[in-house]
This record gives sequence, C-alpha cells and structure tokens, in this order.
Amino acid sequence: MVGQANEKTLKRAQWESFSFELEAPGLVRVTNDSYDEDGHSYTVNVETDVPVACECKAFEYQDGPCKHMVAVAIREPVLMAAQAVPIPDGGQAKNTCQNGQTGCCGPHGDELPCFDCYQDRR
Repeated sequence: MVGQANEKTLKRAQWESFSFELEAPGLVRVTNDSYDEDGHSYTVNVETDVPVACECKAFEYQDGPCKHMVAVAIREPVLMAAQAVPIPDGGQAKNTCQNGQTGCCGPHGDELPCFDCYQDRR
C-alpha cells in the first residue's frame, strides 16, 4: 500500500504532525495537527493490517492512498492498535499463564508468577 503512494504523499505522511485515535477496531481517526484550523480530521479504515480507505477528498479523487492512510501504515503501533480485537467480556482481560493458572502472571496479580512466566519475563 505504501509503495503505491506518490513521493509527495509519502513525504507529507512522514513530515506533517498527526495525532491518532482508535474509534473502533479497524477505524482510526487521523488528525493533521500541522494546521491551526479545524476540519483536518478523517477516519481511516484498516483491514488485515492495511489501510484500505479514508474519508478525505484526496483519497476520493486521486489515485493511490492518501497521506492519512500512509501515516497510519508507517506507524506500526497505530497500525497494530487498529487491528486489536476487543475482548468479549467488556475489556477485562484475564491473566492466564501457559500453565493454565489465572491471575498469577499479570502485573497486579495476587500471587508471584509461576516459574514459566517468570522465566519468560511475563
């Protein structure tokens, strides 16, 4: 996807100041902080680790990805967050170690970690 962007788009995606907000799995709100005025915030759709669409006019009218899509694609933590799958129980992850013990291996567990988790530094 990044390889399909023109040189100007690649440079702008790298040099301009962006902020990112995860709206939902697969949806990232990209705001261009390089501008003083409002209205430079767009949602980028991410599917299977690739930005595939943006609601900005540049994506609608030009060939290839826009700078918002490239900005998401070149920032690995943002791209990874966009792919995160929500936890079905409302976000309360259970710290389960490889031995099947629950609660022993998280940073706030009531017990010391089991040996396997300690050795793996979990």
